Amino acid sequence: MTDLHDDDGRYALPFFLWVILLFQARAWLLLVMAGVSQQQGEELLRLFVPESTTLYWGLGLGLPALICLLLSGYRHRYPRCWRASRYCVLLSGALICLWQLSQWNRSALEASPVLLLLTVFDIVTELMLLTNSRLRHCFNQ
Repeated sequence: MTDLHDDDGRYALPFFLWVILLFQARAWLLLVMAGVSQQQGEELLRLFVPESTTLYWGLGLGLPALICLLLSGYRHRYPRCWRASRYCVLLSGALICLWQLSQWNRSALEASPVLLLLTVFDIVTELMLLTNSRLRHCFNQ
């Protein structure tokens, strides 16, 4: 058996898929981290997300990636949902990119390059989902 398959002979999900899905669901990860750190949770959220509307947008746009993460264990049981999840993740990633581009202004970019870096990483992850044959194959098995 090759390294592309797991012990059961099924196609193993590539590491980059996990990275992409966790990156797109970063607002959910932040929310979980804030919930786990009971005392400092509110301070942690204010540190990373100063505006609450930004967090809500991130949670909404990261929901397809979170669902895809949860569905990955059941991809052989629900193959049509698994195939459709690729398009949902692509669409939400494109919306994340557009939303971040709408947030760009000169003062925000001069204050911190984080928005620029997040936008670049989101564009790279979108391109990987579109062009990487191994990532495409894991949704079409």
